[in-house]
Amino acid sequence: MPRPTARLLEWFGVDDTWERPRPAIGRQDVVLAASVEAVSLLALELVRSSGGLEHTDGPAWVQWLAVSSGAVLLLGRRRWPLAVASLAAVHMFVAGVTMPEVMGQVSLQIVYFVALLSGVAWARDRRAMAIVVGTIVLFMFAWITWQFALGSTVQEWLDDEEFTGRTGIFPPIPAAIAITLLINVIYFGGAIAGGGVSWRAARQRDRLQAQAVTIAAQAGRLREQAVVDERLRIARDLHDVVAHGVSAMGIQAGAARRVLDRDPDAARTALSHVEEASRDAVTQMRRLLGTLREGGGEGAEESGTRTTDAGVSDLPGLVAEVDGQGLVVNLAVVEEQDGAAARLPRGIGLAVFRTVQEALTNVRRHSTADTVSVVVRVDESQPGGYAEVEVVDNGRSRRGTSGSGLGQLGIRERAATHDGQVDIGPRVTGGYRVRVRYPLGAGA
Repeated sequence: MPRPTARLLEWFGVDDTWERPRPAIGRQDVVLAASVEAVSLLALELVRSSGGLEHTDGPAWVQWLAVSSGAVLLLGRRRWPLAVASLAAVHMFVAGVTMPEVMGQVSLQIVYFVALLSGVAWARDRRAMAIVVGTIVLFMFAWITWQFALGSTVQEWLDDEEFTGRTGIFPPIPAAIAITLLINVIYFGGAIAGGGVSWRAARQRDRLQAQAVTIAAQAGRLREQAVVDERLRIARDLHDVVAHGVSAMGIQAGAARRVLDRDPDAARTALSHVEEASRDAVTQMRRLLGTLREGGGEGAEESGTRTTDAGVSDLPGLVAEVDGQGLVVNLAVVEEQDGAAARLPRGIGLAVFRTVQEALTNVRRHSTADTVSVVVRVDESQPGGYAEVEVVDNGRSRRGTSGSGLGQLGIRERAATHDGQVDIGPRVTGGYRVRVRYPLGAGA
């Protein structure tokens, strides 16, 4: 098969297995058919009144029937596209042979055009479409050739124009044949090309919809996996925190046993430390179990990195790693009581560290910012004690680097573990802010 022909057939989807869904006859089709019929009948009577049908022998009711039956065809143009296209071709031929003035009405020409366009646009079997539409086009051009071959069409045209000789640069008969062929090529070619464009647009919409469904499913699986990964990291971190507390209890209990007889006050102090460590360990364990029962991010840390001892005191080192790499990072630790940051529970201190780590990672990857401010506030006053971390930048989202949102999901998951409040989003004055506030219990 020649390459241009193969490309043309490919463009029309002849070998495509996709089938365009056929809608049932609905209100849209009824309104279209009724509107076309009303306009067609009105136009027919206007033409009759102006004397345009004086050479038509058929009675008025037959003319009305021809116009109405053409409009009715539009009802099934999407449901049975090839059948409607074939019936429209037969309608054109019969009306053209018996009542050419009626067939030539603009309203009926629009009906035939839409019927052929719909046949190409809505046909599910693309090979059958190519055969049916090709047959219609060949038949119509054969009919035109037959009319010219007999000479009646040319003679009528010459009689109407009252030509007695050449009036232009072309001879009258070749000019009449050429203009008729040109009009029909544009007419049928436009209908076929328009139908092909409509079918390809529907095909592309279906592909995009399928891709959207696939992407949504993959994003859902990725989000679920990220949640699992983040909660595993939380579980590992809190396990280390609790393990440290249990080890501390063991050491203090051993010390209390050794001095119990010699120094009761020292033993009492050691036992109070055991009590405090046990409460902290139970609190962390309950939060861990709550997180696992309910069961995130773009990886503030690599899977093999262990930083469970990190806290507020480690933030200067973290900031130093980022500062100077296209960013100016300012860190401030505000303590309402001296040494309050150092006395934060291990789990909350780690959560503050990871929040800053994730926020800075997001700024580097997805923002145009060149300045970042990191502020940690700690207030141990009771009630209402809190530890708050706020990361603010002066940039906007960088094009082509939109993240999956899983990093922020990890921040929210970690904050939920400690009953924290999260505020993440763009600022009205410009830039982006990540703020998390962790409440401090009575035992903090």
